[in-house]
Amino acid sequence: EPDFRSRDLRIKTTLREFLIYAVFLINLCILTFGQVSTDMYFHTKVMSRLFLESFVSGGDITFRSLRTVDDIWKYLEGPLLENLYWNNRFPKKSLDENESFIYFENVLLGVPRIRQVKVTNTSCSVHGSFAFEMECFDAYLTLKEDTASFGPMNSTAWIYSPPNSVMDIHWGWVSTYSGGGFYLDLEKAKEKNADKIRTLRSNQWLTRGSRAVFIDFSVYNSNINLFCVVRLVAELPATGGVLTSWQFYSVKLLRYVSSVDYILASCEVVFCLFIIAFGFQECVELYQKRCSYFIEVWNCLELILIVMSVVAISFNVYRTSEVHTLLESLQENPQKYPDFYFLAFWQTQYNNMIAVNVFICWVKVFKYINFNRTMNTLTSTLSRCAKDVIGFAIMFFIIFFAYAQLAYLLFGSQVENFSTFKNCVFTQFRIILGDINFNEIEHSNRILGPIYFTTFVFFVFFILLNMFLAIINDTYSEVKLDQSIQNAEFEVTDFIKKACGKALVKLNFRKKLQRRTTDCNHEAGEGITLNTVQIGATKDLLPSFIYHKNFFCPKNIYSQVETEEHFTAFGTESNKDITREEREEEQIMGWDLERQKV
Repeated sequence: EPDFRSRDLRIKTTLREFLIYAVFLINLCILTFGQVSTDMYFHTKVMSRLFLESFVSGGDITFRSLRTVDDIWKYLEGPLLENLYWNNRFPKKSLDENESFIYFENVLLGVPRIRQVKVTNTSCSVHGSFAFEMECFDAYLTLKEDTASFGPMNSTAWIYSPPNSVMDIHWGWVSTYSGGGFYLDLEKAKEKNADKIRTLRSNQWLTRGSRAVFIDFSVYNSNINLFCVVRLVAELPATGGVLTSWQFYSVKLLRYVSSVDYILASCEVVFCLFIIAFGFQECVELYQKRCSYFIEVWNCLELILIVMSVVAISFNVYRTSEVHTLLESLQENPQKYPDFYFLAFWQTQYNNMIAVNVFICWVKVFKYINFNRTMNTLTSTLSRCAKDVIGFAIMFFIIFFAYAQLAYLLFGSQVENFSTFKNCVFTQFRIILGDINFNEIEHSNRILGPIYFTTFVFFVFFILLNMFLAIINDTYSEVKLDQSIQNAEFEVTDFIKKACGKALVKLNFRKKLQRRTTDCNHEAGEGITLNTVQIGATKDLLPSFIYHKNFFCPKNIYSQVETEEHFTAFGTESNKDITREEREEEQIMGWDLERQKV
């Protein structure tokens, strides 16, 4: 009896916690998915097509296909200015020179900025045989950055400007670049900007020491309340040539505009209250359990969820205030470059944190459905084989990374998929999935290429992966065997069914059953009545027994023989010792039979 009560209490507590958690999860999903829309994708798509796929006049050069410094100048003078300023494209409407609407819908915020970073001509060492014949410009590093003024030295385009903050960096294909350098802020008038770019070109603004050119600007679409922060990057590696990359951030920086936004704001308040409550609960549990708190996986997930939520809430407050500050500054001086890139970048990180939170919250649902036999089997299998899987993983990754290093050394200079060690790792995962171009490997090294490919597939795919599946399968069989030997664990679904059965017995059927019993006693004739049945001292069985007695009623389809069989099957013999669990189970069985009969 005490075990039964403690089990019921545990089930009730779990159900109560799950209901509260379900409310939190629904609120989080509404809050998260309410901040994104398909408009973000289409906004990014139209802007990227415009600036990446527009051809230079009289040629087939686009931003994607830039190869030389001369191509960069052609792009700056052609497609960039044409696509930034649409003043002359408005039919029957003249715009002020301070206005520019891209695609007639996206207003250009402030002015664009063109920036470059350079390295000095003493940034690397030249072999003695060539020391007197050529200068040396190394790959970009912050320590080797050129900060000396050059050219006319009459503006920021020729005078070095330091970065605004330590966090102002850009991660490119070749290197990581600082936020400083030499920059030119364009104007609202297209003709003036063309003159400025021609001046830069004539004075050789881009030199052998130039390592990256950045083009930054921001637009706002009031129809969908989205900012699109654009950065186009042309890297000039030490090998020569040009490598292009780009970033288009379609983000919602103005959060509270429509009525839907204010509904989401209320969800944010509820979310904050939940995080405060969860945080207080976890602090109490951490104080009580000390270091043992971190042993349980669910506690670690809860802690990660709370920490990331606090960071996201803090950024949400900062972002709201900073956007208003930037817009006020822009209204005072429309000819200024507004640095929305920093906010857009961290808004994207904020979205990433919220996405991870949603993922963790959905994974945490397993904590509350673990009473289900299927889920219990799954979690028991994973927890029991954890040590074996960890040991196997160590062996697997030793071999895996050994092959990755081999591939990098063999094919790194010839095959793009193996050009970096990181690419080698991901390419080998693709090989496991069957996605690989074997001809490239064979063409790079006709002897060692096929040997590498064959041995990797044999050892990793056919042996190691099958060992992993064998570990899981063997553990699963052990768990199923143990569960078949042990008594079946009481499930939440069983508890809910029992509770529903009790509620229906008490609320819907008691009076109806009493009337049916009276009618059956009068109509049964020679049938058995309630008074002729001996049930001993177990008077608590009366409601369940009434269900069984209704089988004798001539109105029903059950014969007396069938009824006796039901009595025997349900264990309702007289003078039988019946536990409380059996009594409750019999009540539910009786209700099920009554429902089938009706």
